[in-house]
Amino acid sequence: MLQQLRDIVEQVAGTASLPMALEMLVSSTCRAMKTEVCSVYITDERSQCYHLMATKGLNKSHRAVSLAFGEGLVGYVGQRAEPINVADASQHKHFKHLPGIGEESFQSFLGTPIIHRRQVLGVLVVQQREQRQFDESEESFLVTLAAQLAVALAHAKAQGVWLENNETLKLQAVPSSSGVAVANGFWDDDQPQLEKVLPTSSLDADQELDRLYLAMEQASNEFRRLRKRFDNDLKKETLAIFDLFSHLLNDPMLRRDLEAKINAKAQAEWAVRQVVEAYSQRFAQMTDSYLKERAQDIRELGQRLLYYLNNDAQPQFEWPEVRVLFTRELTAATLAAIPREKLAGVVSMEGASNSHAAILLRALGIPAVMGAEFEPKLVHGKLVVVDGYRGDVLVAPSPAVADEYRQLAREEEELTATVEKELSRPCETQDGYPIEVNLNAGLSADSTISINHGVDGVGLYRTEVPFLLQRSFPSEEDQLHQYREILSAYQGKRVVMRTLDVGGDKPLPYLSIEEDNPFLGWRGIRFTLDHPDIFLIQIRAMLRASIDLGNMDILLPMISGIAELDDALTLINQAYVEVAKQAVLESRQLVRPRIGVMIEVPSMLYQLHHLRGRVDFLSVGSNDLTQYLLAVDRNNVRVASLYDALHPSVIAALDVILAQGQQYNLPVCICGELAGDPLGAMLLVGMGYDALSMNNRNVAKIKYILRKTDHSTLVAMADACRQAVTAEAIRDILTAYIEELELGGFIRAGK
Repeated sequence: MLQQLRDIVEQVAGTASLPMALEMLVSSTCRAMKTEVCSVYITDERSQCYHLMATKGLNKSHRAVSLAFGEGLVGYVGQRAEPINVADASQHKHFKHLPGIGEESFQSFLGTPIIHRRQVLGVLVVQQREQRQFDESEESFLVTLAAQLAVALAHAKAQGVWLENNETLKLQAVPSSSGVAVANGFWDDDQPQLEKVLPTSSLDADQELDRLYLAMEQASNEFRRLRKRFDNDLKKETLAIFDLFSHLLNDPMLRRDLEAKINAKAQAEWAVRQVVEAYSQRFAQMTDSYLKERAQDIRELGQRLLYYLNNDAQPQFEWPEVRVLFTRELTAATLAAIPREKLAGVVSMEGASNSHAAILLRALGIPAVMGAEFEPKLVHGKLVVVDGYRGDVLVAPSPAVADEYRQLAREEEELTATVEKELSRPCETQDGYPIEVNLNAGLSADSTISINHGVDGVGLYRTEVPFLLQRSFPSEEDQLHQYREILSAYQGKRVVMRTLDVGGDKPLPYLSIEEDNPFLGWRGIRFTLDHPDIFLIQIRAMLRASIDLGNMDILLPMISGIAELDDALTLINQAYVEVAKQAVLESRQLVRPRIGVMIEVPSMLYQLHHLRGRVDFLSVGSNDLTQYLLAVDRNNVRVASLYDALHPSVIAALDVILAQGQQYNLPVCICGELAGDPLGAMLLVGMGYDALSMNNRNVAKIKYILRKTDHSTLVAMADACRQAVTAEAIRDILTAYIEELELGGFIRAGK
C-alpha cells in the first residue's frame, strides 16, 4: 500500500484547486483501501463545526452537511484528536444519524484527525457496509494519508481557499518590525527572481563582462543614492547597510568568481545566479539565526544585479495613497523607491526578522511581517491590518476590528516616541537598582556603532563574519582592522569579543564539514583548539587591536569542560606574551584582557566551581542553553513550539549559574534573546541578573520598561516564578505585572 499512498499524495499535490484535490483524494482512497465510502470533513473554527467537503459513497448533493464540534463520531474523532475504529457505528454512543446522505447503510467506521502543528484541521473517514473493524494496516494507511493531507490543508487555509463570503482572511507570519498598520493592500511582483534564471551560455565573454561591469556600477551608484536618500531618517549604524552592499560589490573575491563563470561561457545572469546562490548558501545553512539571515542580504545584492542587467534605470513606484505593500521579497531598493509617508506596512512572502530589509523597516518604524503565505488576488486592493507584534495579517476586517487597530496604531506612535526620547538615560529601577544594558553586535549595521550613548558596552561581538565571507582564512591584518574599528567606537566601554564560533552548523566555504548532528558537533572552541594556528592568529589580532584602548574582553564559546578551557588559556597566554613584547618595543600599552566563558553547554552547570581562578567573568548564552536543556532544535518548525526560554528547567539553570557566579566572584551577563524580551528582562533582573546584552532593536524598549519597575517587586515576582511548574504559568505571572504597570503594549506579540 506504500506505493498507492505515494500515488495518492502525488495526484493531490498536482491538482490545481483544493476542491478538486479533495474529490480526487476520496476517490483514490476508496480504490486503494477497497472501501465503499471515503469522506473529508473540514474544521470551521468560526461556526465551531466540521463541514463535509468531499465524499465518495455518500450523498451530499442536496444540502450542506455539518457536525458541531464534539457531535457524532466525526466530532468525537476531532475532540479526542486520535483515530476511532468501530465495527458497528450505529451502536456507538457518539453516533449521530444524518438523514438524506445514505450513511445508515454503512456499518464499519474508521476516522482519523487531520492535524497540523497540534491543530485539528479536519477529519478523514472511511466506511463499509460490512460489519467489521478495519485492520492495523488499513488504520496505519489512513493515519499516514491524513498526515500528508494536513500539510496541503494548512497551506490552503493560509491561501484563503476556505473563505466564506465577507469572511476575514487571517494570515500568520513572522513578526519582523513591531507596530500596527491599517491600509489598502498593494501586490508588487516586479522584482527579479534568482531562481527563474535558467542556465544560459554565451559566445562572447567580453560582451557579457561589459554587461556585468555596467550592472555592478549602476547597482553601486544606486546604493550610494539610497544611503543619501535615508541620510536624515536613519542612524549611522543603519545606514551602514548600504555601505555593506557597496563593499560587497567591490569585493575582489566576488568579482573574480563572477568573471570566472562568464569566462567559462556563462551568460552574465546565469553567472550571477550561480555565484550569489553559492555565497548565500553558506549563511543559509547556519543555525545561528543572526548569521543565517545574512543569506537574504546576499540574495538582494544578486537581485539588484539582475535588475540592472536588463534595465537602465531605477523603478519608481506611483503611490497615490497610503498602502500596505505585499511582495514576494522585500529589498532595500524597493523600500527606498516608495515615499515613506505612503508606506503603512509590509507583508513579504520571503525574508527573515533579522534581514537588512527588516532592520531598515524597524529603523523607519514601518510595521512588517515576513514568511507569509497568501494569494495575491485575495489581498490586492483590500483593506488590510498588519500586526507587527504578533505576526498577524487581517484581510477585509470588520469596521469595528479595523477601528480597534487604528487606535492601537496611534498608541504605538506615542509609545515609540517616548521610548526613543529616553534612550540615553541610565537604566535603573524605581527604587534605585542599576542594570547594565549592553549590545549584541557583529555585522554591518551593528559593527559601525553610533548608539553607544544608549548602552553601557558590547556584551557580545561575533567575530565570525570575515571567516564566513572569504574564500580563505582572513589574515591577522584583516582581522586587526575590523576589531580595531569596534573597539575604537566604544572607547571607555567594555567590548566582549567572542572567539571564532564556526564549524559544524556554521561551515566555512573553504573547509568542508559534514556531520549528522552539527549542534553536537565540531564547532566553537572544539574547532579552534583543533586549529591552534587559526586561534593564535585571531587572539593576536584581538590583542593588537586593543593596544592603547584597553577596553576588550575575550569570550570563549561552546566550552563543555575544564580541559578545553585550560588549553584555550594556554594559547591565549602565549599570544599575549608575543604581543606584549611588541607593544613594549613600540612604547605602547597593552592591557591584559579579562577572559570569560560562554555558559551554554549544560555540562558546565556542574563545573562552575572549577572556573574560579581560571576566568574573570561568565556570559550566559540562553538560546543554546535552552536548546540543549530541552533537547529542542529551535530552527525546526516541527518542535519549535517546545522551545521556551521561560521553561522552569531553564529558570532553575539560570539560578544555579548566577548563584555560583556570585559565590566565586565571577560577574555574570546574559546575552541570549531572553535578555531582550520584556518579560524575560524583568524576570532576569528579579532573579538577580544586573547585566543584560541584547540586539540593537531592543535596547530602548528594555531600558524604558525596567525604569518603570520596582526591584523589590521583581524579586518577589521571580520567587513566584520559581514555584511555577510550566512556562505558561511563569508567563502569566510576568504578564500580570507588566499589565499592572500599563506597559502591556510591549508584549502584544505574546507567545
